[in-house]
Amino acid sequence: MGTLLFISGQEIIFILIAVLLLFGADKLPEIARAMGKGMREVRKATDEIKKEFDESTEDIRKDINDVTSSVRRDINDVTNSVRRDINDVTNSVRKDFTEAASPLSDEINDTARDLNQESR
Repeated sequence: MGTLLFISGQEIIFILIAVLLLFGADKLPEIARAMGKGMREVRKATDEIKKEFDESTEDIRKDINDVTSSVRRDINDVTNSVRRDINDVTNSVRKDFTEAASPLSDEINDTARDLNQESR
């Protein structure tokens, strides 16, 4: 036998023999029943404490979830606003670049046409 709660197998056997001698064979079932009831009561009390804790923290968890949702919504709103601003600036720069490049492109095309005509 291994160790159980820092008690070796020989010590457990000695304790069982002492209990048997002290209480007798006819009292052992009663003792086992009483221990079972005690364990059941402890488990029941533990479950009730867990249930009470869950119920008492339910409002706090709900508040935390509400705050978290609100913060996420605000972050998404700010992110979308920044994206819109970036797109507006990018589109404006593209438009300015296209307007500035158009005369240069026309001039390059005219020069290329003139060079083609001269080379013929």
